[in-house]
Amino acid sequence: MENGRVVVAEILRPRGNRGELLVRSQTDVPSRLRLLKQVNARLRDGSDVALEIAAAWEHKGEWVLKFAGVDSIDAAERFRGADLWVSSANRAKLAEGDFFQSDLIGCRVIDAASGECVGIVEGWQQYGGPPLMEVGAKGREHLIPFVGAKCEVDLVARTIRTDLPQGLLEL
Repeated sequence: MENGRVVVAEILRPRGNRGELLVRSQTDVPSRLRLLKQVNARLRDGSDVALEIAAAWEHKGEWVLKFAGVDSIDAAERFRGADLWVSSANRAKLAEGDFFQSDLIGCRVIDAASGECVGIVEGWQQYGGPPLMEVGAKGREHLIPFVGAKCEVDLVARTIRTDLPQGLLEL
């Protein structure tokens, strides 16, 4: 999330000859793309364009979007490489106990065993298992698994208390 902007998808390329675009979901709730009606596109030149989604459907693990008024390959080409975003007020609602990764950036990670601050969440990596918090501490980066059963999040205090795997900080 950047300045109230939440990226929900990345536009890959035009698809077909009627102005449709192939996009990759960047949201924790991918099916939400089917329900969105209004989005903004941050173009490669840094400008933003408001768009109305006329149709959206899944296709081979990605999504195809059709924007109102974008009716040709040439018209769609200008959106190649753009990010689709909504305001943070319009992001999807998550189930109790679930969190947006962007909300956890900047949180202090506390070792549950010692009570000591390990560092600050600076980003995320995902490789098929649990997501990994990129935690910066004293010029080093630690990758710490974010496992719901082992992480206690307090958004008000901006902390994540977790049971660290033994020896993780020595790697």
